[in-house]
Amino acid sequence: MTETAVLAIRRAIEGDLPAIVAMLADDPLGATRESPDDLTPYRTAFARIDSDPHQHLVVAERAGRVVGTLQLTVVPGLSRVGATRTIIEAVRIHADERGSGLGTELIQWAVERSRALEADLVQLTSDATRTDAHRFYERLGFVASHLGFKLKL
Repeated sequence: MTETAVLAIRRAIEGDLPAIVAMLADDPLGATRESPDDLTPYRTAFARIDSDPHQHLVVAERAGRVVGTLQLTVVPGLSRVGATRTIIEAVRIHADERGSGLGTELIQWAVERSRALEADLVQLTSDATRTDAHRFYERLGFVASHLGFKLKL
């Protein structure tokens, strides 16, 4: 592995927002719901995320360039005998890096971080249309055990 190929997964900083939002918008679903031309609402959201100790917004960086991101949320609960779970959300890989194994590394990082945070369960949702993503998560050991519902407010 060359020096430029070294991957770092680190906490996101506000300066990463343009790259993160660009990745969120760079797919058919994201293109309809993200607005990378106006970072104002993302800055507000970032400040809320960054100040919450239960939120872990991270980026994967290679050669000084943000190439992936995800958000890991810790949720303490009463069910499952007081289990703590983590939720993986907003997983995105830069188009240049798709198929490189970066997604696997990022999800494995999230699972290991969940263990370090003493979570009992890791969960995630994936849009019903993302069949390739479903196969990817199943390859990593995730089980499609529930049906998810959302209500837009």
